[in-house]
Amino acid sequence: MADSKKEPPHQPRDESRRKFLKYSGTAIGGVVVGGVIGGLIGANGKNGKTEETPPAQPDTGKPAQAAERDFNQALMFFNQDQFLAAEAAAERIYPKDDSGPGAKELGVAFFIDHQMASSYGLNGREYMSPPFYKSEATQGYQLSFKRRELIALGLDALNTYSNDKLQKAFPDLAPEDQDKVLGDFEKDAVNLKGVPASTFFSYFLNLTIEGVYADPLYGGNKNMGGWRMRNFPGNQMSYTNDIEKDEFVKMEPLSLSDHLEIG
Repeated sequence: MADSKKEPPHQPRDESRRKFLKYSGTAIGGVVVGGVIGGLIGANGKNGKTEETPPAQPDTGKPAQAAERDFNQALMFFNQDQFLAAEAAAERIYPKDDSGPGAKELGVAFFIDHQMASSYGLNGREYMSPPFYKSEATQGYQLSFKRRELIALGLDALNTYSNDKLQKAFPDLAPEDQDKVLGDFEKDAVNLKGVPASTFFSYFLNLTIEGVYADPLYGGNKNMGGWRMRNFPGNQMSYTNDIEKDEFVKMEPLSLSDHLEIG
């Protein structure tokens, strides 16, 4: 006897893909987390039954809203003391004011931490073997230290110098005292092992500014707050609808992660 059951109607590719992402894991920054584990999350555990799967949300055509918890804000290199020192120092370099958030709110210390954990922090694309010769200022980074070693050394020195001079760790100092300590590093009034203190200060200052304005995909510029202060549109796919307009067009900024597509 012929089977009287009818096959379910064919679903469009986009709809089925959305369901796959929804029920097999969570898309975070363009990476699917969960896989098989995600498929087990819905299991009730009682009588071996599973909960009914909720219907897929309609596609509004707008970028997905950021999760309430930012999983990009996780330490990869710093220890806790180094991270807190980096967070406090970055906030003094780029403080919160009436124009917008400061470095702490923008997650700049996480950006720096992630950079130091990467190949960039290890000087992965640079020749770092001796002999070492005195370099010219125009030659860029020429230290025998890897970048992560320089930053870790400087952050540890911030706390040591603050404790020796003011009996408090750098993050615990009053803002005006933090400024004085940073000023001492900038003026080479602090003795670091094998490197001028001003070199650390200059490099950390540059990293702070980069963290304020880099794409949020890299850990800083949280919620694109740095871009919003500058009315910077971020990574738009096209300007064809606005390029001929005479007036300034203010756009909602987009991150690289808004354009990532899986499948």
